[in-house]
Amino acid sequence: MEPYSSMRINVDKAFVKKKTIRGQIVAVLDLVLPERELHLITPHSRALKKYEIHELFITNDPNAKPGDTIKGATYICFFEVIEGGISLVKDKVIINGLNVGEIIGFDETHMPNHLNIVCYSKIRKTGKELGLNIGDEVFITRSKDL
Repeated sequence: MEPYSSMRINVDKAFVKKKTIRGQIVAVLDLVLPERELHLITPHSRALKKYEIHELFITNDPNAKPGDTIKGATYICFFEVIEGGISLVKDKVIINGLNVGEIIGFDETHMPNHLNIVCYSKIRKTGKELGLNIGDEVFITRSKDL
């Protein structure tokens, strides 16, 4: 039997239902690094556990996918996980009712300290430019209801 490879799994079919992850911003960022390289890991999912702190980034590369190296990062925030769950590529990240992006992958440069969660968005705005504040709620979800 061959080892597990997330590249062979259709995440949309494999994950029939999953809980929305809820978090709270603990640091708002205002930084853009056009030459920052983020090395996206191959897995399409990561467990986000209660009380962990993770970082959110934006890239505007519409073709980026797990396993790629992307260039350029717009920094949004660090958030603490209040209700954990499974985060998947294609999940939406909602902050204050605003869809700030769709997860395209994860970078483990700073693990075990924190995971970099990389989102795609046509509009690259920092957390400061988005008007974010400490305590703002973060939702990571497949749901279209938020």
